[in-house]
This record gives sequence, structure tokens and C-alpha cells, in this order.
Amino acid sequence: MSILKINPDNLYDGSQNGLSHAAVSTKLGLIFVSGQVDWSKDFTVTNTSMAGQAEVAMENLTTVLKESGSSIDDLLQVRIYVKGEVSDHMEALSPVLGKYIAKARPALTGVGVTSLASPDLLIEVEAIAQLTG
Repeated sequence: MSILKINPDNLYDGSQNGLSHAAVSTKLGLIFVSGQVDWSKDFTVTNTSMAGQAEVAMENLTTVLKESGSSIDDLLQVRIYVKGEVSDHMEALSPVLGKYIAKARPALTGVGVTSLASPDLLIEVEAIAQLTG
């Protein structure tokens, strides 16, 4: 099979919504990671701050990449969706992004939105990476 679905046991189960945390195309050598958020296994937000939610989302991204056969160093593209204006959150986001992706320096896009999957979510991070090779 050339497409693998990745759903780490320690992350929330998105199956009721048709979601896999990642889809891996072994034929293309690419990993498409669904938006990662600050949700516990029971879909509860664990942090109220942008920085706190960003940290959890980036940890979840790291987990999904590892289980997919990749890593942060293999990121090609990252999209960050934030509730509100991106510029209003850069002070909180920059240290977290620097901690995780400064070395990899993937293509990066920030998008301000009016809402995310639940009212308490402030940030969602999706990505494309290559398989570690």
C-alpha cells in the first residue's frame, strides 16, 4: 500500500470525524500532517495561552512526524492558523517556533482566522514533511 494513515495512541482519536493525524505517501515520500492543536485525548484544551497551546501543538506535530518515519528536520511546509490577527500573536509564537523549527527553516505561512475546531482553541499547526531517508 502506498498510503499509510498515522494515528498515535497518545493523541486524540479523530476517527469519528474521518480524521487521521497524518497520511503518508510512501510512493512520493511525503507526509501530510493534519492540523495539530492543544487537545487531550478527550478533546479538552489544556492551556489558555497562545504560547501554551502552540507548545502542545508543536509537541503533537513532533509525535506525528516521528510515528510517520520523519522529524522536525524533515519539514517542508508549515501552516499556522491563529485565532485573530497573526501580528497580534508573534511575541508569544516566535519563541515556540524558534525552539522547534528554527534549524529546519521550512516554508512557513501564518493565517489569521475567526474560529478553529472548538471555541477554546487559539492555534492549529499543519505541515508537510518528507520521509527521513
